[in-house]
Amino acid sequence: MLDAQVRTARGIVGVICIEHAGPARQWTLDEQNFAASMADLIALNYEAYARKQAETALRETVVKLSQSNAELERFAYVASHDLQEPLRAISGCVQLLERDYREKLDARASELIGHTVEGVDRMHRLINDLLSYSRLVKTQAALKPVDLHALLAGAQRNLEAAIAESAAVIDCDDLPTVHGDPTQLTQLFQNLLGNAIKFRGTQPPVIHVFAERQPGFWKIGVRDNGIGIDQQFFKRIFDLFQRLHTRDVYPGTGLGLSICQKIVRAHGGEIWVESTVGQGATFFFTLPDQLQGNP
Repeated sequence: MLDAQVRTARGIVGVICIEHAGPARQWTLDEQNFAASMADLIALNYEAYARKQAETALRETVVKLSQSNAELERFAYVASHDLQEPLRAISGCVQLLERDYREKLDARASELIGHTVEGVDRMHRLINDLLSYSRLVKTQAALKPVDLHALLAGAQRNLEAAIAESAAVIDCDDLPTVHGDPTQLTQLFQNLLGNAIKFRGTQPPVIHVFAERQPGFWKIGVRDNGIGIDQQFFKRIFDLFQRLHTRDVYPGTGLGLSICQKIVRAHGGEIWVESTVGQGATFFFTLPDQLQGNP
């Protein structure tokens, strides 16, 4: 009997066996080469079939994952939207209680009302951030050439009160025009500037925004002189609902940097932080330079 192993990248997947109907004899070199060629041909076809099956399975998985993500985003949006109504009712009732019965309430009752109002406000902020996160989808139709300098100015206008209250100083170098969603990129700048203002030290915030041209993309930096971040938390801060400080020290929902990461990744970039505790932090993010025809 003449046999030849069918070898693929996955190893041996079969064996070709050829028997001679007549008396036993030695197999010629041509016959041995033929068997080996047949085994190689079967191996090639097997690999092509296995690759096609894997590609089909991958496409099906991607479709299912896309559908699942869409359902989760829709659920988050609907749930967050529907939660707003009872919160408004609670807030309205508490405000009426405080207004109409202020003179009849003792100090403890006034304190409890204050805690209730604070809790409702915090829930409003959390729901709004959840809505913002669930709405962040990669919409190619929304992408267009945008001037980052103009978007940064828009983000500063949205933060006028916080900038004035903290006496923050914000300056920037020349920023490029990129291909992106202006609403999302404005929110990205607003979140990063807002964090730099919030997590300030004893001195007024000093924030510098700059850009570095890299092959095929722009690297944008937002540097501050705040309290800084310990290296062990560099990745954790981008996770949903992750906080490094209590709400009594620094208010917030723990979603700001998660939103930033989702925006940057939707634009084909990455975001990270470099920092030393007590010496400020610099948040970097990249945006592809598609205007120049680069990938």
